Amino acid sequence: MLESLERPAILLAKDYRILAANRAYQRHYGKRPAEGHDRCFAVSHGYDSPCDENGEDCPLRTALETRRNARVFHVHHHPEGPEHVDVELRPILDGDGEIEFFVELIAPIEQASAQATGSFVGRSRAFGETLGLIRRGAPSDVPILLLGESGTGKELAARAVHDASRRAGGPFVPVECSGLGEALFESELFGHAKGAFTGAHARKPGLVEAATGGTLFLDEIGDVPLSLQVKLLRLLESGTYRPVGDVEARRADFRLVCATHRDLDAMVEAGAFRQDLYYRINAFPVPLPALRERPEDLPLLCEALLHGSGKELGPEALRALGRYGFPGNVRELRNILERAVLLTDGERIEVEQLPPHVREAAAVAPPEAEGAWPWGDGLLPLDEVERRYLRWASEEHEGDRRSLADALGLSERTLYRKLREAKE
Repeated sequence: MLESLERPAILLAKDYRILAANRAYQRHYGKRPAEGHDRCFAVSHGYDSPCDENGEDCPLRTALETRRNARVFHVHHHPEGPEHVDVELRPILDGDGEIEFFVELIAPIEQASAQATGSFVGRSRAFGETLGLIRRGAPSDVPILLLGESGTGKELAARAVHDASRRAGGPFVPVECSGLGEALFESELFGHAKGAFTGAHARKPGLVEAATGGTLFLDEIGDVPLSLQVKLLRLLESGTYRPVGDVEARRADFRLVCATHRDLDAMVEAGAFRQDLYYRINAFPVPLPALRERPEDLPLLCEALLHGSGKELGPEALRALGRYGFPGNVRELRNILERAVLLTDGERIEVEQLPPHVREAAAVAPPEAEGAWPWGDGLLPLDEVERRYLRWASEEHEGDRRSLADALGLSERTLYRKLREAKE
């Protein structure tokens, strides 16, 4: 049964033991698990207990309770480093209709990276939730609306939607709506016929035609003037458009992805955005977290953005960045690091190479856990100090346990063992 599946797959017992793995699993992970002994949470995450006991969704638990397929988006261990995966669990029933086994299918997600490589990078829970929505929405042709502040990576998310869709082999055509004035809107989007206006010496295909068979990405759609929104609505409702100066309508064939940093609900209420157009583009909204909402991704993002520069971020500089609010999000972080690289003569970027406003924000921010060290003035045994410190660190850390393990210089398995011992 498992060998008939193209994706990596394992057969699981109800107690999480891996009973079998197919050849696709072995090819992807480089080895077979110890069948009948290894448990899925240990192999995939390094946990000592099931995922739901470690702050993550557990598909086996869900499938066991609902008796239906369960799907989650996790970060799994891989010989080459952590990777995002799309996990589907299918219950297998016995002759009496009771659950006997589970088949777990694993699809590596290539559109995002859980390592310091690539451009769409993250490992936090907030990033994973966004990636999960992208994976769910991408296979259909339903319009997707990406919602996020400036600099959160909306075009990267749109590209991920395209790459995970059935239209991945077609063109990806981004359109910066805020740069299209009323005079250019129709000719840029729909194209124009020869002689349509002065200077139109030849036919020019528009961006809608350029997106045929692929994805049309309308960035900052909230900036489209109200007077032009009706023309966009007509395109989406009829599936046709007419180039400027042409008498014949043409059939459009694209998947629509839109993005905005604006509050479209408020704009609809204020009469600045058409309600009917809003309903058209808002079929599947995907929020993108601001950088301050995924602080545990900051070290990974810094490493990814500095990749190839020959520079690394010093601990004090990283701490200062962690105290800064990043109103410009990842785009601002990139600019800060590019500036710091140019100002750094050695290999390590220090606080002095950060912009003044970042240093000032770090200086006025309250020191991390000032006065909150979990021991008093007396001497304590070292094992007691470690227990108190681990409890304190677990409570104070804003990220997930994976990022806490990284911050403490421990493996995830060691951290979970120590935390369990600290609670005893």
